[in-house]
Amino acid sequence: MTILRTAILLASLVAPSAARAQASAVTFVYLRGADTIATEVVTPGNGVVKGVLTYRGQPRVEWEQQRASLRLTLEVFAAGSAPDAAPMQVASFVPRGDSMAIEVGARGAMRPQSVPIRAGAVAFINNSLLHSALLSQLARETGRTTLPVLLTQGAQQFDVTFSRISDTTTMTIAGMAMHIVWADGVPQEVRVPAQNLRAVRAGGSVAPLAEAPVSYDAPADAPYTSETVSIFTPRGYTLAGTFTRPKGVSGPVPVVVTISGSGPQDRDSRIPLVRGYAPFRDIADTLGRRGIAVLRYDDRGVGASGGRAGRDSATSRDFADDVLSVVRYLRLRPDVDGRRIALVGHSEGGFIAPMVAVDDPALAAIVLLAGPAYTGRRVIEFQNENVIRSAPNLTATQRDSLRRTVPAALDSIQRANRWMGYFMTTDPLVVARKVKQPVLILQGDTDQQVTPEQADTLATAMRAAGNRAVTMQRFPATNHLLLADPVGAPAGYADLPDSKVRRELLGTLTDWLTRTLR
Repeated sequence: MTILRTAILLASLVAPSAARAQASAVTFVYLRGADTIATEVVTPGNGVVKGVLTYRGQPRVEWEQQRASLRLTLEVFAAGSAPDAAPMQVASFVPRGDSMAIEVGARGAMRPQSVPIRAGAVAFINNSLLHSALLSQLARETGRTTLPVLLTQGAQQFDVTFSRISDTTTMTIAGMAMHIVWADGVPQEVRVPAQNLRAVRAGGSVAPLAEAPVSYDAPADAPYTSETVSIFTPRGYTLAGTFTRPKGVSGPVPVVVTISGSGPQDRDSRIPLVRGYAPFRDIADTLGRRGIAVLRYDDRGVGASGGRAGRDSATSRDFADDVLSVVRYLRLRPDVDGRRIALVGHSEGGFIAPMVAVDDPALAAIVLLAGPAYTGRRVIEFQNENVIRSAPNLTATQRDSLRRTVPAALDSIQRANRWMGYFMTTDPLVVARKVKQPVLILQGDTDQQVTPEQADTLATAMRAAGNRAVTMQRFPATNHLLLADPVGAPAGYADLPDSKVRRELLGTLTDWLTRTLR
């Protein structure tokens, strides 16, 4: 999801002295409870503020805010990449009256687009608490109590309101309040109570968050081995993965390939803000103990996989081609039974798996975990409405105002972004009806991202098209991440007590695959 055309001294965000061009960097530490989950290093300069935002395990975002033009530039780097690495993606946002000029792509290959905005709207980095403080400073300097913003992730538009009591400014967006505490004109802390999140200005020298390398090796006592593999694709890059194989099994073994959901995902499909969440590792461990091998891989452009240059323009159909490359690789291995290869796709992966199954009829089976049955546009419309409806402290008029901005924003995104254009216009049921292999559909009943009735819709469509080997099961108090959760709201994911995939769901998945691949 994604500042007023007023030339203010943005550098005052971090440096109260007149000699701001020479001011040193200031580090803010992001805390959820007692856990450090991110750092943001902000450096003022001559007419510009620069920031480096590093969330644990996520791509690093380097941003630059120009003072006079209000141009916001973002560069996104792979998680753990070297300081001199090339960015995976570059984006710029420049407000021009009633439109936002946006360029997205890679250096030397930028795609321009224009998004209609309300006059005076400014770009806002969704997950940067220091950019929130910058907006607060902007509103204070210009005497505004309301400021329209365009979110850099998702391009949604909201009215942000500001109020101030003593040294604290409260910024409210979509009903969520952020409290910015100031001292001598400089932010000291930003608190987001609804997310149990705060950014605290660090004293002294604090290094940016350094993430320890993730180990994909099998546990020492596991009854299976792990092997790092490199998979060639006809598109000129390789995919890096981990192949786990049961010990003590002679001859070729059945294999499951995992397919991640939307956004750049590593082979474990981790979400940094949910500590310990690694669903594909949970699946590989469970299946490995039941005699089934698993190949899980970093998405193209992520981790040790190549293909970063093309990731920005890749669609779900393109990611399906990556899965086909993985399957071809497995069939060349003498320790794999090429007739017993199954796919397990989560979320968007549940949209991709049927495409691959139709392209490759020799696949043995597919499993869809919280896969969509509706077009992406319908899914996103529901998610937007859910946010608007559940946001606290909004009047009915404010909610209606937000709703009116959604269609135009979605139209613009659909035209401008190739992945979104494909996702938003493609009906999953068209492909699902063509699947002939056995299918297992698993769904959480409290999923607020892909609504639970979509599992029923998928199963009904496949059976009506003649596939009699369709099994569907829904799990109570289970969210989109396949975790135990009586509510299922994404805002509550980070506070869940258990970040492991539900045992009942893993058991159903493993029992079905064991029978189907025997």
